[in-house]
Amino acid sequence: MEGSKGEEAQKQKEFVLASVSELASSSSSSSLTPAVARFSAEDGVGELRFQQEAESDAGVNVDLQTAQLFKLGPVQSVCISEGSDTGTEKLFSRGVTIHFKNEEESGAFHNAFEQWKKDFIVQGKKLPNGEISSSKSKFDDKIEPSSAKMYFHYYGQLLHQQNMLQDYVRTGTYYAAVIENRVDFTGRVVVDVGAGSGILSLFAAQAGAKHVYAVEASEMAEYARKLIAGNPSLGQRITVIKGKVEEVELPEKADILISEPMGTLLINERMLETYVIARDRFLQPNGKMFPTLGRIHMAPFSDEYLFVEIANKALFWQQQNYYGVDLQPLYASAFQGYFSQPVVDAFDPRLLVAPSMSHVIDFTKINEEDLYEFDIPLRFVAAVGTRVHGLACWFDVLFDGSTVQRWLTTAPGAPTTHWYQLRCVLSQPIYVMAGQEITGRLHMIAHNAQSYTIYLTLAAKMWGPGAEQGGIIQESSCKLDLKEPYYRMSQPQAYTITQDQQPHQQIQAQDIPIHSQDFEDSEFIPQPSPSSGVKMTLADFARSTGSLKDTL
Repeated sequence: MEGSKGEEAQKQKEFVLASVSELASSSSSSSLTPAVARFSAEDGVGELRFQQEAESDAGVNVDLQTAQLFKLGPVQSVCISEGSDTGTEKLFSRGVTIHFKNEEESGAFHNAFEQWKKDFIVQGKKLPNGEISSSKSKFDDKIEPSSAKMYFHYYGQLLHQQNMLQDYVRTGTYYAAVIENRVDFTGRVVVDVGAGSGILSLFAAQAGAKHVYAVEASEMAEYARKLIAGNPSLGQRITVIKGKVEEVELPEKADILISEPMGTLLINERMLETYVIARDRFLQPNGKMFPTLGRIHMAPFSDEYLFVEIANKALFWQQQNYYGVDLQPLYASAFQGYFSQPVVDAFDPRLLVAPSMSHVIDFTKINEEDLYEFDIPLRFVAAVGTRVHGLACWFDVLFDGSTVQRWLTTAPGAPTTHWYQLRCVLSQPIYVMAGQEITGRLHMIAHNAQSYTIYLTLAAKMWGPGAEQGGIIQESSCKLDLKEPYYRMSQPQAYTITQDQQPHQQIQAQDIPIHSQDFEDSEFIPQPSPSSGVKMTLADFARSTGSLKDTL
């Protein structure tokens, strides 16, 4: 009986109080005598309202999400929160002093306050479909607030969504992957992770999805609602949920996840982690993920034009008489600073000096923590004798559908996407001969600005006396910030052959085979290499000009 009475007290929604008054208030109208306190929940938000018994319109509201209750005495407490003035939308900090009729009422009110706060805010167990738990998420723990603010502001703008939608390689490949695999979507529950404009949700609905939950944290969620509402035949099966994947609650598990979580070099912006979290939170066992896996491809390159272009940027700091000031003390720092920027552009695949290797990320199996750091050993065999200026990188992703397996590639020589390719340029090139082994390491560590710090080392054995004994090593290293690339949006130049470059045919990118033990129950179609002689056209390059966006 005791326990039952206590439980009933905790669930109590309404309390009659002796009086309520606002702290530091000079207005006598702010004092409510006698008063009623009512707990309620609407649209997943727990609220506590103080009002006079006779006048239901006059009162003070506090949000349980930010409210704190403190005892000042046996029958007096203070509630501090952020609230809204009646008839306005302005939020501000406020405090309310509460006087209870007796000590028993005070204890019952405190119990009820804690229970309501727990049920509707901390645990989130009574939150309706699509509402957000207030408990701090993993995203908030690992991402700097200023970075997150800029990120969501960027993707909340229609012009950036348009840039992505106009990447027809990207959008067309997603559409084909979904429509060609209707069997994976028909009658299924789908979650669109980072839905953006909602285009992928609409594709899923076109493919016959039973229901699609489009989760989007930025202000783009409101535009997505408008777009989906404007397509009612599809929109009736789509629910847009504004909030972070790490925080929202869904009413049911998904049969398939769809997302565009890829950034520059596949991993920039760290949205792959959100994609994996969505898998762990929302996906049914053995559910599908579109895309299913990604591969980062790497190969050494030689580009004298690019190297000279970057090095020349620092020449400004070699001036000895800049308005009477010698700038040379900063030259070395400026030189290294320019080489710390990864170069994002489209380049001629004939600049590659060795077949590529690749690193596979299986989205269906990888742990979120495994995405915090990548340590990739590098090994290549030079196909030509030349000067190696750094490491070129690109990526592709596989949509492992039940009917069709489709690749989306950003490879050099293939139709250009808004991701382009990425190159890490060494400030000190290394020399290689045909057949010489190039080794090294690509080490990438995530940071809280939603990107990665890149550490690259390339080395080659010197040719000549003593080289066979392994005592002479030619090595070059650099440190780069993937967050701060150099967007080199210009048409690839016609590269001429210099004295230290011998004529050679285009190097074909050779993929590392995917072994059956790595991917059980699936057969993957290898990505076709660019055909010999493929040239980058101005139309290809301009297709996505101006789009610097990494992910949906």
